[in-house]
Amino acid sequence: MSKPKIVILGAGYGGIMTSKSLEKLLKSGEADVTLINKHDYHYLTTQLHKTGVGTAADRQIAMSIPELINPNKTRFLKAAVSSVDINTQEVHLEGGDTVKYDYLVIALGFEIETFGIPGVKENAFAIRSFRSSKTIYHQIIKQFNLYKEDHDPSRLTIVVAGGGFTGIEMMGELADGLPKLCKEHDIPYEKIRIVAIEAAPSVIPFFPKQSIQYTTEVLEKRNIELITSTKILECTAEKVILENNLEIPTKTLIWSCGVKGNTIVHKWGLPIEKGKIPVDSELRVKNMKNIFSLGDCSLFMKDEKNALPPTAQVALQQASVCAKNIVASIRGELLNTFEYHHKGSVASIGLMAAVGKVGNFRLSGLFGAFMKQVIEARYLFNLGGPSLIIKQHFGVSREPVKVTAKQ
Repeated sequence: MSKPKIVILGAGYGGIMTSKSLEKLLKSGEADVTLINKHDYHYLTTQLHKTGVGTAADRQIAMSIPELINPNKTRFLKAAVSSVDINTQEVHLEGGDTVKYDYLVIALGFEIETFGIPGVKENAFAIRSFRSSKTIYHQIIKQFNLYKEDHDPSRLTIVVAGGGFTGIEMMGELADGLPKLCKEHDIPYEKIRIVAIEAAPSVIPFFPKQSIQYTTEVLEKRNIELITSTKILECTAEKVILENNLEIPTKTLIWSCGVKGNTIVHKWGLPIEKGKIPVDSELRVKNMKNIFSLGDCSLFMKDEKNALPPTAQVALQQASVCAKNIVASIRGELLNTFEYHHKGSVASIGLMAAVGKVGNFRLSGLFGAFMKQVIEARYLFNLGGPSLIIKQHFGVSREPVKVTAKQ
């Protein structure tokens, strides 16, 4: 009798931790596990703002997948998925290869939500992946070099669209990292202009008033211009057009206004609701016994009206239950019901400040920044133990990560 074949699509937070959990749960020879990802690195989505400004080494953000998994228990395939045939139970890869599965885990992450705003897809720089964030860094350097030739002030104007967690982390990192970059490239930092645009009345509008006030004060002290209660109508390669007849000349618009599930899954004959794959309480795709989905491309309803948000915290908690339920399915045991427990949220505003909420406690300032580091270290510990934490902080390679031309 052949061993069950488990195939995991995507090595983001959900996919990589599902594979790590399976390595611990499965008995030797009980199943074959294959992890498929289009790059050979797993990147920390919550740290991509550092890649965008160049304040962290590439390998601190993008870690080698072969070094994270146990090759004796998990087979890794660097490949892009083109389609899934749920009738023949095959994953089709770009290039023509196919991979058979008995159990499938879909953890393919997110795409950027542009809300149909003209010019965003063509001209904005998204904090979407390691490569897209690296593109932001190269764009900033490119504009620095061109500024020396024509002294066009729009080249030194950086606009951040979106005042949620990702947006304020990007703003804080720009304020932290740009002085050093300006010095390296002989650019007067006092001519740099950072503008933040948020459609809601404030940044992080989902947080308590005290947290909003603290964040606003920190950003303004760092000379970041906040434009709130204002929508973006259009963006071109030369400017951002806002409501109220406002225009901001800029060559660099950084987009952090929301995400949606990966639309590639829409073509596979799976149920789709609200643009995502609906899953039941055991994380199985609705009406399917052997296909699981988790993370940003899945829709898990926490009540009749509200779905779980697309966060790393949700994906990590789902990964553990998903792995247990696959093993239970193989062994003919009862499956576990997934229950999400929100453990709080913390966003950095540069290296020395952060804002967050854990339970009934509000976090801010240096202590908040420390807690953000603790959260990141905890994830590294779960991923690779103490040795990975030490490596990422003290022994990480300074060689840049090679990225493909397409991502």
